[in-house]
Parts: sequence; structure tokens; C-alpha cells
Amino acid sequence: MPGVVKSPTARAALMVLGWIFVGLAFIGIVVPGIPTTGPVLLAAFLFSKSSERFDLWIVNHRLFGPIVRDWRAGLGFTRRLKTIAVVAIVLTFTLTLTFAITGTVARILMIALALGIITYILRLPTKTAEAGEAGVGVLSTEY
Repeated sequence: MPGVVKSPTARAALMVLGWIFVGLAFIGIVVPGIPTTGPVLLAAFLFSKSSERFDLWIVNHRLFGPIVRDWRAGLGFTRRLKTIAVVAIVLTFTLTLTFAITGTVARILMIALALGIITYILRLPTKTAEAGEAGVGVLSTEY
């Protein structure tokens, strides 16, 4: 696989990180409020750099495969998934700002980070619901 790193140590580290993110993705399936898409995409990226076998596994996985294939094809996410992501970001950052961060500069940086992530998510292509269900994406210019 052309994207796999050459160093065995780096490959092993990337693979371990990939499996950690797969674990987080499985937790996100059953625990409300914990995201699934982000960890799946991170795991797919890490596997693409560390193991052709595990890259193929995640691409062909019954639950995770459609997310990875759509992302790699540049098809974006459904409006529902974008909404869930934005709500999760707002809730988690609000809780963090309310209970964990007291410094003004740190709060400003956290707000800027949240706005940057939300902007990035909203600028991604939006798939129609039918395309998401069929596994084939139809791009929309709506953000």
C-alpha cells in the first residue's frame, strides 16, 4: 500500500492509535453524546498509514465502512450528522467552559476552537438523505 509508513515502530504506534479510536467509535454507538464519526475517520486514516489489512477491514465494515467510503469519496455528511456534530460540540464546549476553564484567554481560545470546528463541519458537502441510505452520495451545495 503506497501510503503505509516504512518504520515498523511508527506503523505499530499508528495501528495502536487506530484501534483506540475504533474502541471509542464503538463506545459512541451505544453511549449518547459520544461521537462516532470522528473516531471512525481518525481510525481509518491511521489504518491507511499503518496496515493495508486493517484499512480494508474498516472500509468494508458493516457500520463504519459507509462513513469512511463517503469521506474518502468527498461526499460529505448528511444534514442529520452535521446537526448532531454541531450540537455535541456546543454542549461539550459549554460544559468545559462552565466547569473546567476559568482563565479569560483560555476561554477565548476554546470558543475560537469550537467556532473553527463548527465552521469546518458546516462547510463540508451535504449529502441528501437518500444518498446516505443508499451508500452513494449526491452532493448538495447547501451548507
